[in-house]
Amino acid sequence: MKNTIKRLSLLTFAFLLGSIVVFAQGDALSGKYEGAVKGPDEKVLLDLKHEGGKISGRLMRGTVTIDVTEGTLKDGMLSLSFGNDATLNAKVEGDKIVGDLSAGTTKRAIELTKAAAAAPAAPAAAPAKGPAELSGEWEAVADANGQPFPFSLTLKIDGENVTGGSSSQLGESTIKSGNWKDGKLSFLMEGQNGVVTMSAVVVDGKLSGEFDFAGQLQGRWVAVKKN
Repeated sequence: MKNTIKRLSLLTFAFLLGSIVVFAQGDALSGKYEGAVKGPDEKVLLDLKHEGGKISGRLMRGTVTIDVTEGTLKDGMLSLSFGNDATLNAKVEGDKIVGDLSAGTTKRAIELTKAAAAAPAAPAAAPAKGPAELSGEWEAVADANGQPFPFSLTLKIDGENVTGGSSSQLGESTIKSGNWKDGKLSFLMEGQNGVVTMSAVVVDGKLSGEFDFAGQLQGRWVAVKKN
Protein backbone atom coordinates (compact mmCIF):
# COMPACT_ATOMS: atom_id res chain seq x y z
CA MET A 1 0.00 0.00 0.00
CA LYS A 2 2.79 2.41 0.92
CA ASN A 3 4.64 1.60 -2.32
CA THR A 4 1.46 2.28 -4.34
CA ILE A 5 0.96 5.66 -2.66
CA LYS A 6 4.61 6.51 -3.25
CA ARG A 7 4.35 5.64 -6.96
CA LEU A 8 1.19 7.72 -7.32
CA SER A 9 2.89 10.67 -5.60
CA LEU A 10 5.88 10.43 -7.94
CA LEU A 11 3.59 10.25 -10.98
CA THR A 12 1.66 13.31 -9.79
CA PHE A 13 4.89 15.24 -9.20
CA ALA A 14 6.23 14.26 -12.63
CA PHE A 15 2.97 15.39 -14.28
CA LEU A 16 3.02 18.77 -12.56
CA LEU A 17 6.71 19.23 -13.30
CA GLY A 18 6.13 18.38 -16.96
CA SER A 19 3.29 20.88 -17.13
CA ILE A 20 5.52 23.59 -15.65
CA VAL A 21 8.26 22.87 -18.20
CA VAL A 22 5.76 23.03 -21.08
CA PHE A 23 4.40 26.36 -19.84
CA ALA A 24 7.88 27.82 -19.21
CA GLN A 25 9.27 26.83 -22.58
CA GLY A 26 6.06 27.71 -24.37
CA ASP A 27 6.58 26.74 -28.02
CA ALA A 28 10.12 27.76 -28.92
CA LEU A 29 9.63 27.08 -32.64
CA SER A 30 6.54 29.24 -33.21
CA GLY A 31 7.23 32.78 -34.38
CA LYS A 32 8.40 34.94 -37.27
CA TYR A 33 11.85 34.43 -38.79
CA GLU A 34 13.79 36.78 -41.06
CA GLY A 35 16.82 36.03 -43.18
CA ALA A 36 18.05 35.29 -46.67
CA VAL A 37 18.58 32.56 -49.24
CA LYS A 38 22.24 32.62 -50.30
CA GLY A 39 23.82 32.91 -53.76
CA PRO A 40 22.65 35.50 -54.72
CA ASP A 41 21.17 36.74 -51.47
CA GLU A 42 17.39 36.97 -51.48
CA LYS A 43 15.41 38.16 -48.45
CA VAL A 44 12.87 35.71 -47.09
CA LEU A 45 10.39 35.64 -44.20
CA LEU A 46 9.14 32.48 -42.48
CA ASP A 47 6.10 32.50 -40.21
CA LEU A 48 5.75 29.26 -38.20
CA LYS A 49 3.18 27.89 -35.77
CA HIS A 50 3.90 24.70 -33.81
CA GLU A 51 0.91 23.56 -31.78
CA GLY A 52 -0.21 20.12 -30.66
CA GLY A 53 2.70 18.51 -32.51
CA LYS A 54 1.56 20.04 -35.82
CA ILE A 55 3.63 22.57 -37.77
CA SER A 56 1.99 25.09 -40.09
CA GLY A 57 2.96 28.44 -41.57
CA ARG A 58 4.11 30.17 -44.71
CA LEU A 59 7.27 31.32 -46.50
CA MET A 60 7.42 34.74 -48.15
CA ARG A 61 9.91 35.59 -50.92
CA GLY A 62 9.28 39.06 -52.32
CA THR A 63 5.67 39.10 -53.52
CA VAL A 64 5.40 35.29 -53.51
CA THR A 65 3.86 33.48 -50.52
CA ILE A 66 3.81 29.67 -50.22
CA ASP A 67 2.14 27.69 -47.45
CA VAL A 68 3.68 24.90 -45.42
CA THR A 69 1.87 21.67 -46.38
CA GLU A 70 3.77 19.36 -44.04
CA GLY A 71 6.32 19.86 -41.28
CA THR A 72 8.28 17.84 -38.73
CA LEU A 73 10.71 18.69 -35.95
CA LYS A 74 12.85 15.87 -34.55
CA ASP A 75 16.12 16.03 -32.62
CA GLY A 76 16.55 19.69 -33.57
CA MET A 77 16.09 19.01 -37.30
CA LEU A 78 13.29 20.88 -39.06
CA SER A 79 11.78 19.59 -42.31
CA LEU A 80 9.15 21.62 -44.18
CA SER A 81 7.34 20.81 -47.41
CA PHE A 82 5.58 23.39 -49.57
CA GLY A 83 2.86 23.00 -52.17
CA ASN A 84 5.08 23.79 -55.16
CA ASP A 85 7.55 20.90 -54.79
CA ALA A 86 9.84 22.98 -52.56
CA THR A 87 11.35 21.78 -49.28
CA LEU A 88 13.32 23.27 -46.40
CA ASN A 89 15.64 21.06 -44.34
CA ALA A 90 17.48 22.83 -41.55
CA LYS A 91 18.84 22.64 -38.04
CA VAL A 92 17.18 24.68 -35.30
CA GLU A 93 19.88 26.34 -33.18
CA GLY A 94 18.25 28.49 -30.51
CA ASP A 95 16.70 31.42 -32.39
CA LYS A 96 18.31 30.43 -35.71
CA ILE A 97 17.24 28.10 -38.51
CA VAL A 98 20.18 27.11 -40.74
CA GLY A 99 19.99 24.69 -43.67
CA ASP A 100 18.95 24.34 -47.30
CA LEU A 101 15.94 25.46 -49.35
CA SER A 102 15.33 23.21 -52.36
CA ALA A 103 13.05 23.70 -55.36
CA GLY A 104 13.23 20.96 -57.96
CA THR A 105 16.92 20.35 -58.69
CA THR A 106 18.00 23.71 -57.23
CA LYS A 107 19.35 23.81 -53.67
CA ARG A 108 20.39 27.03 -51.90
CA ALA A 109 21.64 27.68 -48.38
CA ILE A 110 19.26 29.53 -46.08
CA GLU A 111 19.76 31.19 -42.70
CA LEU A 112 16.94 32.68 -40.63
CA THR A 113 16.82 34.44 -37.26
CA LYS A 114 13.75 34.64 -35.06
CA ALA A 115 12.32 38.12 -34.58
CA ALA A 116 12.24 39.19 -30.93
CA ALA A 117 8.81 39.02 -29.29
CA ALA A 118 7.68 42.30 -27.83
CA ALA A 119 7.25 42.14 -24.06
CA PRO A 120 4.09 43.60 -22.53
CA ALA A 121 4.62 47.20 -21.52
CA ALA A 122 4.85 48.05 -17.83
CA PRO A 123 1.88 50.00 -16.48
CA ALA A 124 2.42 53.73 -16.22
CA ALA A 125 -0.66 54.51 -14.18
CA ALA A 126 -3.64 52.84 -12.59
CA PRO A 127 -6.81 54.82 -13.21
CA ALA A 128 -9.74 53.31 -11.36
CA LYS A 129 -12.39 51.39 -13.24
CA GLY A 130 -15.81 50.39 -12.02
CA PRO A 131 -16.67 46.71 -11.45
CA ALA A 132 -19.20 46.75 -14.30
CA GLU A 133 -16.45 47.72 -16.76
CA LEU A 134 -14.14 44.90 -15.61
CA SER A 135 -16.78 42.15 -15.69
CA GLY A 136 -16.82 40.26 -18.99
CA GLU A 137 -14.52 38.40 -21.36
CA TRP A 138 -10.89 39.39 -22.00
CA GLU A 139 -8.33 38.27 -24.58
CA ALA A 140 -4.96 38.00 -22.80
CA VAL A 141 -1.33 37.07 -23.45
CA ALA A 142 1.42 36.27 -20.95
CA ASP A 143 5.15 36.66 -21.53
CA ALA A 144 6.54 33.16 -20.70
CA ASN A 145 10.32 33.56 -20.87
CA GLY A 146 10.08 35.66 -24.03
CA GLN A 147 7.40 33.49 -25.63
CA PRO A 148 3.81 34.79 -25.97
CA PHE A 149 1.25 32.54 -24.24
CA PRO A 150 -2.35 33.46 -25.24
CA PHE A 151 -5.35 32.73 -23.04
CA SER A 152 -8.90 33.95 -22.52
CA LEU A 153 -10.11 35.34 -19.20
CA THR A 154 -13.65 35.71 -17.87
CA LEU A 155 -14.19 38.05 -14.92
CA LYS A 156 -17.19 38.81 -12.74
CA ILE A 157 -16.74 41.61 -10.20
CA ASP A 158 -19.21 41.81 -7.31
CA GLY A 159 -18.08 44.57 -4.98
CA GLU A 160 -14.56 43.52 -3.99
CA ASN A 161 -15.15 39.85 -4.83
CA VAL A 162 -13.80 38.45 -8.12
CA THR A 163 -14.90 35.17 -9.73
CA GLY A 164 -14.54 33.64 -13.19
CA GLY A 165 -12.06 31.48 -15.02
CA SER A 166 -9.58 31.08 -17.85
CA SER A 167 -9.09 28.92 -20.93
CA SER A 168 -5.85 28.18 -22.85
CA GLN A 169 -4.08 25.42 -24.78
CA LEU A 170 -3.23 23.89 -21.38
CA GLY A 171 -6.90 23.54 -20.41
CA GLU A 172 -9.43 25.24 -18.16
CA SER A 173 -8.71 27.08 -14.88
CA THR A 174 -11.05 28.50 -12.25
CA ILE A 175 -10.60 31.63 -10.14
CA LYS A 176 -10.56 30.35 -6.54
CA SER A 177 -9.75 33.58 -4.72
CA GLY A 178 -10.13 37.01 -6.29
CA ASN A 179 -10.13 40.59 -5.08
CA TRP A 180 -10.68 44.06 -6.59
CA LYS A 181 -9.65 46.88 -4.29
CA ASP A 182 -8.12 50.36 -4.63
CA GLY A 183 -7.84 50.00 -8.41
CA LYS A 184 -5.92 46.72 -8.26
CA LEU A 185 -7.06 43.28 -9.40
CA SER A 186 -5.59 40.14 -7.81
CA PHE A 187 -6.66 36.51 -7.98
CA LEU A 188 -5.58 32.84 -7.86
CA MET A 189 -6.42 30.47 -10.70
CA GLU A 190 -6.40 26.73 -10.10
CA GLY A 191 -6.29 24.24 -12.96
CA GLN A 192 -5.00 20.77 -13.73
CA ASN A 193 -1.48 22.15 -14.22
CA GLY A 194 -1.15 24.00 -10.90
CA VAL A 195 -1.95 27.34 -9.30
CA VAL A 196 -1.27 30.71 -10.95
CA THR A 197 -1.17 33.92 -8.90
CA MET A 198 -2.08 37.00 -10.97
CA SER A 199 -2.38 40.73 -10.37
CA ALA A 200 -3.10 43.70 -12.62
CA VAL A 201 -4.13 47.32 -12.89
CA VAL A 202 -6.09 49.06 -15.64
CA VAL A 203 -4.07 51.17 -18.08
CA ASP A 204 -5.76 52.81 -21.09
CA GLY A 205 -8.63 50.33 -20.88
CA LYS A 206 -6.33 47.30 -20.75
CA LEU A 207 -5.36 45.00 -17.89
CA SER A 208 -1.61 44.95 -17.30
CA GLY A 209 0.15 43.10 -14.53
CA GLU A 210 2.26 40.18 -13.33
CA PHE A 211 1.84 36.42 -12.81
CA ASP A 212 3.53 33.65 -10.83
CA PHE A 213 3.05 30.04 -11.95
CA ALA A 214 3.53 27.58 -9.05
CA GLY A 215 6.64 29.49 -7.91
CA GLN A 216 8.48 28.21 -11.01
CA LEU A 217 7.81 30.91 -13.61
CA GLN A 218 7.15 34.65 -13.28
CA GLY A 219 6.41 37.28 -15.89
CA ARG A 220 4.04 39.95 -17.17
CA TRP A 221 0.65 39.73 -18.87
CA VAL A 222 -1.78 42.04 -20.63
CA ALA A 223 -5.42 41.70 -21.65
CA VAL A 224 -7.90 43.53 -23.89
CA LYS A 225 -11.64 43.30 -23.27
CA LYS A 226 -13.80 41.78 -26.00
CA ASN A 227 -16.44 44.01 -27.51
